[in-house]
Formats: sequence, structure tokens, C-alpha cells
Amino acid sequence: MTDGNGLPMGALLTAGQRHEAPFFADVMNQVRVPRATGRPRKRPEAVAGDRAYDSEENRRWCWRRNIESIIPARNGMHTGPGRPPTCDEEKYEQRNVIERLVGRLKERRRVATRYEKKASHYKAMLQWAFVGEYLKR
Repeated sequence: MTDGNGLPMGALLTAGQRHEAPFFADVMNQVRVPRATGRPRKRPEAVAGDRAYDSEENRRWCWRRNIESIIPARNGMHTGPGRPPTCDEEKYEQRNVIERLVGRLKERRRVATRYEKKASHYKAMLQWAFVGEYLKR
């Protein structure tokens, strides 16, 4: 997960063969953004994702928390009654921020090629890469 400026905010480690869409809510619940006063912010204004994140569960999760979901509908998935979900195209163009962050993280060989056997060690390397991203800015 990243913010709108391309700074990493959190990550969730899963098995390599698993799809990331079922873990959408877990990653979103993991992040807390501190404020100057008051409790940390847990709810973003909008969430952008590619077509792979288009599921009723993910859309319902966003709707319950009053978060705008900027996820385009998959082709042929919403054929039932009611209108298909919409996606703001201008906001969706900003989704490439996460793709650029992943590209920058994979410039580090230990993140791109997982050398560590334990997941906890790999997550430490990933967090180390996050620190590097913050220090660059």
C-alpha cells in the first residue's frame, strides 16, 4: 500500500501463488496515519486498484466505510440487475504510483529475488527498503 505521493505505508506477506485481492481489507486495516492532534486516521478518502480488485467484498468493504473505490469493473462481471459500478478515470490514472513504487523496490536485489527462507526475514528486508524510500525523499 502506498500514499498518493508514492511513499510506502504498509505491506502484507502472503504465499507467492496467492492472489492479493482477498487480502485487500487486511492491508487496509493495517495502516494508521498519525495526525497532529487526535487519533490516527484509518480511513482514506479513496482507494485505487486495478481490475483484479473488482469484487463485491472489496466494494462493500469500501462502501461500509464511506471510501470512494476507484476500481474499474472487470469485463462481463456485472451483468445482473442494477447499474455496473463506475470508476473516475482521472483519479484512476494516478494508480500508476503504486506500480512505480514496486519498480523502485525491485531495484533492490534482496527484495526482487527472495533470498531469505523465513518470511519474517524477508519482511524485514522489505521494511528496510521502505526506510530507504523515505530517506530518498
